[in-house]
Amino acid sequence: MPMLRTLLPFAAGIVLAERFALSSWALCVGLLGCGTAAALLLRRAVSEVYLAAALLLTGWLAAELHRTPATVPRTEPTEYALQPEEQPMRRGDRFVGTARLRAWRDPGAGEWRPSAGKIILYTDTAVRLQAGERLVCRTRLRGFSGAAPGYRNLMTRRGYVGSAWVSGRSLLARDTTPASGIGRLAARLHAGAVERIERLGLSPDTRALCLAMAAGEKRALTPELREAYARSGTSHLLAVSGLHVGIVFLVVNLLLQWLNLLPGGHRWRNIAAVALIWLYAATAGLSPSVVRAALMFTALQFALASGRSYLSVNILAGTAFVMLLTDPDQLFDLSFQLSFTAVAAIIAWGVPLGRSVRTRFRPLNALTGLLAAGLTAGAATAPLIAHTFGTVPLAGLLLNPAVILLAYAVVLAAVCWMAVPVGFVAPPAGFLLETAAGAQNALVRWAAALPGGAVEWQAPKAAMWVAYLLFIAVTLMLWSAEREKTVPLSR
Repeated sequence: MPMLRTLLPFAAGIVLAERFALSSWALCVGLLGCGTAAALLLRRAVSEVYLAAALLLTGWLAAELHRTPATVPRTEPTEYALQPEEQPMRRGDRFVGTARLRAWRDPGAGEWRPSAGKIILYTDTAVRLQAGERLVCRTRLRGFSGAAPGYRNLMTRRGYVGSAWVSGRSLLARDTTPASGIGRLAARLHAGAVERIERLGLSPDTRALCLAMAAGEKRALTPELREAYARSGTSHLLAVSGLHVGIVFLVVNLLLQWLNLLPGGHRWRNIAAVALIWLYAATAGLSPSVVRAALMFTALQFALASGRSYLSVNILAGTAFVMLLTDPDQLFDLSFQLSFTAVAAIIAWGVPLGRSVRTRFRPLNALTGLLAAGLTAGAATAPLIAHTFGTVPLAGLLLNPAVILLAYAVVLAAVCWMAVPVGFVAPPAGFLLETAAGAQNALVRWAAALPGGAVEWQAPKAAMWVAYLLFIAVTLMLWSAEREKTVPLSR
């Protein structure tokens, strides 16, 4: 598993960069020295040690170079150039969204200074901002100094530098011209997907769930519904991620099987499958979780196309390495940690468990496979959720298999309708969505209302690490035992 051996020291370097600051020149010199030693030394064991050290320094250097440049003024009102990343969501008497900080005007010199980072943007109900537009406002940027340490660290890891309030008076200029290139295409695809789901005339909660799970649009979700999913341990279903992209991956490969009958069809099938996966990712808004999933399933598609044996762990590690190479701060992002923990658990435990109970009946095998995947993913992410949120979703561990099965129906019906929005498809698609999404919401609300559905417990960091180290140790022991071959005694 070469990519796993590459990922581990690289990630260790990112962690060290958070605790110890070194100059980029010193890291470059160390990287050059370790890389040269790894290439010239003949002894393989010593060479691999220097190679691991070079990867560690590479991760350290990547984290240092990725740090947010230039502080921005927070003590007095200043002019800022902002770009909303998403459509602001209404919460009570205001709208809340996320914006990218592009520049700020130096009050003394009167010149614009380039900046970076994201802010939480609050606006009054009279200001209706659009995702991707550019605006200039005069406001005060507030940090997270008064927030809880855990929340403050989480927002810093995600690249946030503060929050700001914008009203009609503080808004100086705005440019609503759509962005060009990939961002413009993704915005159009996303808007089209939302419009097509709206056209079905679904009930409010069903409509909100379908928009969130199929198009990555979560603004319609009510606080009550969000709370039910959070308490039942199934909130991961509300954000388009590996599960949703995986459904599209399976459907696309099944629908394109006929291309294998054509000359060179196997190659064209894989190219078309990858293109459609990224087309769906753009439709869902190209959020970080969607991009991670699209990268992973792209690598899986190429592995299948090669016709060679591959290890899913190697594909997962390679995807994580690419993501961290472009943005090292994602290592500390909770959604990144949950996504890869869940997928690793499914690979290490869910797939073998599903195979061990396989029967001759394929529908039953699919059901037991979903059950195994849901149980292992829920169990693997429970320590991290308990440490971060202070709750252990006991109901979610048992509920995941059932809601994942319903999620397959919701995503499949919604994606088919978004791809083929013709009149005769609307009635069956609407019926299936109302039935599956309604059953899923009802099941989640029932689980959230159970007296012992969730246990309030703030797991210490040491306990979390002990749980995951035990998980890794047992996994390695089982893998080692599986590789051992029994040699029969000769007579």
